[in-house]
Amino acid sequence: MAFAYPVNDEETIKEKVDALRKKYFDARHHCFAWRLGADGEHYRVNDDGEPSNSAGKPILGQIISFELTNVLVVVVRYFGGVLLGVGGLMQAYKQATLDALSHADIVPGTVTESFLFTFDYPDMNRILKVLKDMDLECSQQHFNLSCSMRVTVRKNLSATMLQKLERIESLKITDYRL
Repeated sequence: MAFAYPVNDEETIKEKVDALRKKYFDARHHCFAWRLGADGEHYRVNDDGEPSNSAGKPILGQIISFELTNVLVVVVRYFGGVLLGVGGLMQAYKQATLDALSHADIVPGTVTESFLFTFDYPDMNRILKVLKDMDLECSQQHFNLSCSMRVTVRKNLSATMLQKLERIESLKITDYRL
């Protein structure tokens, strides 16, 4: 049995794997792979007692071939009495993952970056003009002598936004996150 889940962090991944281990406590193996990040730069595989690279790598290979990120695939395997050998195990884990991902609802996502800007009040109109021209909205704002604003922007537009704002001397980026 293979299970595919959308995930955004390692804590959620651990919860999903632990829940499957608890539900299928009598299974011999709970092998998995996950991939996180806009470019899939964070990933991990786990063979859970199977021969090295015979389970987690084939699972990850299917995740990569589907060009997915922010996904966890867990394959729960019961021993059926037949020794498959390393090649057979690799094929079984690959096929189980292929089946799970082929039947999953894959949701395209937008990669964004979030910036917290601090700046002096006299520069507010210049900053707001850039945001309006680029059709961006701020999710938090505080206007006083010293102002702050959180702006979330599509990753492919963030460099343009920053370039348009770079001439504002009082502007400081105090927080940045994906």
